[in-house]
Amino acid sequence: MPGVVVVGTQWGDEGKGKATDQLGDKVDFVVRYSGGNNAGHTVQVGGERYALHLLPSGILSRRARPVLGNGVVIDLEVLFEELDALAARGVAVDRLLISANAHLIAPYHRTIDRVTERFLGKRRIGTTGRGVGPAYADKASRIGLRVQDLLDESILRQKVAVALEQKNQLLVRVYNRPALSADEVSDHLLAYADRVRPLVADVSRVLNEALDRGQTVLFEGAQAHHLDVDFGTYPYVTSSNPIAAGACTGSGVGPTRLDRVIGIAKAYTTRVGEGPFPGELTDETGQRLRETGGEYGTTTGRPRRCGWFDALLVEQAATCNALTDLFLTKLDVLTGWPKIPVIVAYDIDGRRCPVMPMTQTELHHAKPVYEHLEGWSEDISGVRRFEDLPPACQRYVRRLEELVGVRISGLGVGPDRDQVVMVRPLL
Repeated sequence: MPGVVVVGTQWGDEGKGKATDQLGDKVDFVVRYSGGNNAGHTVQVGGERYALHLLPSGILSRRARPVLGNGVVIDLEVLFEELDALAARGVAVDRLLISANAHLIAPYHRTIDRVTERFLGKRRIGTTGRGVGPAYADKASRIGLRVQDLLDESILRQKVAVALEQKNQLLVRVYNRPALSADEVSDHLLAYADRVRPLVADVSRVLNEALDRGQTVLFEGAQAHHLDVDFGTYPYVTSSNPIAAGACTGSGVGPTRLDRVIGIAKAYTTRVGEGPFPGELTDETGQRLRETGGEYGTTTGRPRRCGWFDALLVEQAATCNALTDLFLTKLDVLTGWPKIPVIVAYDIDGRRCPVMPMTQTELHHAKPVYEHLEGWSEDISGVRRFEDLPPACQRYVRRLEELVGVRISGLGVGPDRDQVVMVRPLL
């Protein structure tokens, strides 16, 4: 029975939370498999807005059990602040499961993240300073801290002491910062041990047994394809694998368990932070898109860089992730434009390139080649059937399908959870 992956196809902030929330009442588990609290989902339910930074958006579902997989890095302070805030608003949060193998973000990870960005100056990556990258680096270096370490105080204190032998040398000798106390860091983490203990599970076994029973598991990555550490616009990427394949390594299920891969794309393009963006609009048009779409980061509040839909970006993501469906969000934001440009190729030093270039150098030299489509002026926020959309809007959607090579099965036409046009079922 189905394992379904939801993956962003641009540079994040595509509205994965809204799409996941649409599926939440039809699935049994919603699993976050990558990233940390450097990402954010915004879901609007019944006029109420929920900003989620670490928890899967399935936490708002009445049916689905939310899970944090082993591929996630967890800041315990953020986790319990978020859980407490949701509980105060009447959301049931006691069904959360956390993988024993998930890694922890320690206070020194946040410190190193911030001082490193300042040290890089103009060469900075544009991280959120949440400690996510350093936590993943420690994971790869085999000096990381895991959730299961909270269950054994002696082990945790030993691991923190070993990690700080290296970190304090870096902080003191390179960055001229004071050394951190191993006892203080350990005490900070262990203060959450009693709250974490009942949530810890062998997530891989739980999910595989659920799939064996015929239950549906939805895998939700953070960020997006073009922020993937291997396939994104490196080095301006995240430190994990938000692509669909990351659902397997980030949760402990095999690839034959995955039946559908649903890509999420905005009807235009945005990006937060540094890095190449061939179609970026730095003029009044870009500002209008930003203001109309409310393009400010859920986690950081940073203004997002804006541009028109880039078919090359999404087509590459569709290929790499083997998308079965595409969910197009924020279509309503494009209402009122007489003509809507779409990037259909790049001009790279006089050469027309119809697909994403292979090298970073080529991408930096890329200039967008646009196709201009007819716009529409009618309000579409109340539309619930595809055939009721304005003809020009329908043609826009169909043209994007042709360019990307994936059927568009759902459309977001407003911020609320019910402002959706389902062209065909996702499950």
